Amino acid sequence: MAQSAVPTPVAAPAPITPVSAKDLAPWVVFFGVLMLVLLYFVGAEQGATAVVSGSGVHEWLHDGRHLLGFPCH
Repeated sequence: MAQSAVPTPVAAPAPITPVSAKDLAPWVVFFGVLMLVLLYFVGAEQGATAVVSGSGVHEWLHDGRHLLGFPCH
C-alpha cells in the first residue's frame, strides 16, 4: 500500500495534572514501611534480634547483605 506524502495531524498531549501531597502520603508511608522491613531482613535478621528462627533467612539474603556492605561473619 502506498504511503501518503501528506503528514497526518498529531493530537497535542494532555496536560500533566499535579498530584497533591494528601493523595501521595499513603503511598509514601507504605513504601517507607516496606523499605524498613526490607532493610531489617537484609541488615539485622540474625542472632539475638532474629524474628525467624534458624539460619534460612540469613542464608537466603547472604549475598544481598554483602552487596549492601552489611557484615555478617
